[in-house]
Amino acid sequence: MTVAVLTGIAFVLVLGVMVGAARPRRASGASDFYVAARAVPPWWNGAAITSEYTSAAACLGTAGLIATHGSPMLWYPAGAAAGFVVILALVVAPLRRSGTYTLPGFAEWRLRSAALRRFTTCFVLVVGLAFLVAQLHAAGVVVRLLTGLPPWLGWVAVASAALTVAFAGGLGSVTSVQAAQFWLKLTVFLGVGAVCWWMAGSRPAAWFEGAYRAGGAGLAGAGDPSLPGVLSVLLACALGTAGLPHVVVRVYTSRDGRGARRSIVATQVMLAAFCFVPPLYGLLGSAHVQGAAADEIVLLLPATLLSGPVGEVLTGLLAAGAFAAFLATSGGVLVAAGGALSACVTRAGVRSFRAAVVVVMLAALALTAVSSPGVSVALVLLGFSLSAATFCPMLVLGIWWRRLTDAGVAAGFVAGGGVTTVLVIAEQAGVKMGALTSCPAPVAVPVSFAAMVATSLVTPGRVPQKVGRMMARMHLPEHFAGPPTYRSSRGGDRPS
Repeated sequence: MTVAVLTGIAFVLVLGVMVGAARPRRASGASDFYVAARAVPPWWNGAAITSEYTSAAACLGTAGLIATHGSPMLWYPAGAAAGFVVILALVVAPLRRSGTYTLPGFAEWRLRSAALRRFTTCFVLVVGLAFLVAQLHAAGVVVRLLTGLPPWLGWVAVASAALTVAFAGGLGSVTSVQAAQFWLKLTVFLGVGAVCWWMAGSRPAAWFEGAYRAGGAGLAGAGDPSLPGVLSVLLACALGTAGLPHVVVRVYTSRDGRGARRSIVATQVMLAAFCFVPPLYGLLGSAHVQGAAADEIVLLLPATLLSGPVGEVLTGLLAAGAFAAFLATSGGVLVAAGGALSACVTRAGVRSFRAAVVVVMLAALALTAVSSPGVSVALVLLGFSLSAATFCPMLVLGIWWRRLTDAGVAAGFVAGGGVTTVLVIAEQAGVKMGALTSCPAPVAVPVSFAAMVATSLVTPGRVPQKVGRMMARMHLPEHFAGPPTYRSSRGGDRPS
């Protein structure tokens, strides 16, 4: 089995590096690296968004939660669909017209505050690191479980491949890798799942009658089968998706606003196709893989149902599909976090971008080394919860409410992010307050919105003077507002 697994992993990583490096390396400015020169077709962009969204949590963790906690976990994938509806309805068109292609850039442009830009960058890094550490931990789980090798080899493999792709062409290279690997992931997971289902026959059918193995709630509400727990995850995923840095930047990779909207629609279609994967493996795992951790159930399934070379080959294919998911998500998050950091600390250029992505990845590796494995789903949900309680209120109010101020956004970040952090720490420390600790999103999101609105109302003097022009630019059709001026670069290397 070790040979098949290592072969599959090596194939995916080498293929990813080759596809990423095959892009033209002529960089005319920051736009080539940050937003793929705004030249990605909608269907290709949709495949890339879906690929980075279907991360370790979707491929391994969610299926494991369905297997261990039963049918209530089937609602988890629905949060993604709701999130992209929010993006399409409230965010895509106005955000693109604003001319800012990072969340810190939008904060500085809309609220006229360089300090708020730096504050927003800090939260972008926290959310980005949560996603990166989740991918690295999941890669370590795959390597340790299927080969017996040290987990750090999986961390280093994913980190090295993601850095190589990001260095080759920034988001342009990452987009090519993600789009190609989406179809690889979809084919592998559905193909192996179909074979496993055929071998299992009809034995798992009774699982839907309601019997499932009990399990406790985890970090950020992960695995809580109660109604409040499921609803909190849906809320976190729906509102968190609308503010994820690596999703928001995709608004600018299309040629125009119409292409950006079509990209989101394509994402919803492709995501619907991939949503068959977690229930399929969760159903099979519940019936045939007993006593394993949630993140391990999918990987152990083929060898449990099929002994000999066939089971080994199928396990190797699943390992390849899993590493495709790790690399796709890691690359997108790395570019988004590195781009925000480089634009905040220094002049936005290719050199500063490359330095920033190295810093971000080294920080992720350090955090992975000092944290415990098996928390990929929990970290992803934590990232969603923080995004829902900080970035989503800033975008919604910044786009649709002219009286928002920089002080209001800062207060909302402190309140929403603080409530989420306190409740998660309380949960991990053993302090049980029911839904308050296991499900922070329903508490943190309203608190953040309320803090932003209340603080803005008591600081009317901090409303930007040209707020009327900014609102008009975001809400007038593009042909009336004129060609957009991209404002996220800060001198020197301004995107074309």
